[in-house]
Parts: sequence; structure tokens; C-alpha cells
Amino acid sequence: MTHVLYEKRNRIAYITLNRPDALNSLDDTLNDELWDVWGRFDKDASADVAILTGNGKAFCAGADLKTFIPKWEHANMLDVRKNIPTGIAGGITRGQHKIVKPIIAAINGFAIGGGFELALACDIRIASEKAKFGVFEVRYGLHQGDGGIVRLVAIAGIAVALELTLTGREVAAEEAFRLGLVSRVVPHAELMATAEQYATMILANSQQAVRSAKETIHDVVGRTMDDALRIETINSYSSLGDFGEARERLAAFYEKK
Repeated sequence: MTHVLYEKRNRIAYITLNRPDALNSLDDTLNDELWDVWGRFDKDASADVAILTGNGKAFCAGADLKTFIPKWEHANMLDVRKNIPTGIAGGITRGQHKIVKPIIAAINGFAIGGGFELALACDIRIASEKAKFGVFEVRYGLHQGDGGIVRLVAIAGIAVALELTLTGREVAAEEAFRLGLVSRVVPHAELMATAEQYATMILANSQQAVRSAKETIHDVVGRTMDDALRIETINSYSSLGDFGEARERLAAFYEKK
């Protein structure tokens, strides 16, 4: 692989978009490599959390329009239907979005267009003070088509989704924090260390519980209250299994006290 780097340390998978000269824009090669990487992470028993970032001054500048537009300008409805299971960014926006292991975005620079959609598809977003966000698709006769609208509404609400999508304006890191688009804004030099701190906090928990909780959060979105409560109950109690891990963790807690 050349467009995506994958390495592991201490149960953390480090996934780096590696097209810095093209601002890590998503062409077919990067998408294909990233699809394989997400599948690898999902099945990798030695990796429990992923940190996604970009090489260079951009996190991801979205779809590579030089290849994206020619690919779709003469597409028919069958082509569109065939695209539904895959999405962009290796399917993490749509297709491989049900990976239950946590994914942290360490947003090092521009996250615009499809790159914004990619960031929103991650579970936790940590932004460098240099990060920039924007629904730039509308500037070029397009709009989000890979989960950007759905997730923007879910994360920031209808008003923010409308304002950012209709204006296509650039959003700096601090404003992104105020809008709830990212969890933290940190000095650029501290970005990866902060992402690793979050990964370490996740790793300290029961991975069975973490994965069930992530799955449940996504499952209850859009449900009626009764359906959501039912799913939460079933997932929570069934994830306990034989209570073996819970007993061990509680015993260690009481012994420490």
C-alpha cells in the first residue's frame, strides 16, 4: 500500500492517509486501499482502537474531483444503486460503517467536502488548532452524498447542518468545537498525543462493553422511545455474557479501594 499507512502499537491501529501532494483527496486507489485497511482493522485481534489522520497539511480534502466527476457524470441509476454498499473513504462512511471498534479522528488540517464526511463518520474527533472544516461540495455543484448530511444533522442539529451546507463556508477549529463537531481542539504539536490519551482511556475499559455500547448508540438513532429502550436493554444485558469480566473488574476495583 502506498496511499494508506497502517501500523500498530499497544493495541492502537494508526491509519494515515498518504497522498499529501493531493491533500489526501480520495481517488479510486486510496479508496480501495482504505477499504482493505478498515477490513483489516475490523478483523485484527491485536488492535482495539484506531486513530485516523492525514499526512501533510490536510486531513482529507474530499473526493478527488479530477477522477470523481468523469466517473459519475455519465452514470445511470444502476451505477448509483451499485455504489450504495461502498461509499467513499473505504466504506467507513457507508458500507463498513458498522465496525464496532472505536475510531478516533486526529484532524491535522483541512477536512473539507468528503473529508468532512469522513471525519464525521469517526466516533471521536480531536482537532488541531490548524484544522479547517467545510461543506465545500456546494461550491462545485454538488452536495454531501456519503453520510455527511445524515451525520451532520445527528451530531450538530438541523440548524447547523442547514447553515453549513447551504453556505459552504469554512469553519475554523474553535468554531467547530463550539458547534459540537469536535470534542477537543489542541495545539498542533499535541494532536496525536491527545488522540492517544483518548485511545488509552478507551483501552482501559471493557472492550466487550465498549463495542456493544457503540453498536447500541448507532442502533437507537431514529427509533421511537419504546424501540430505543428495548434495544438498549437487550444489547446491554446480553453483552454481559456470564458476568465473568464484570466480576473480575469489580473484584479488582474493590481490592484497590
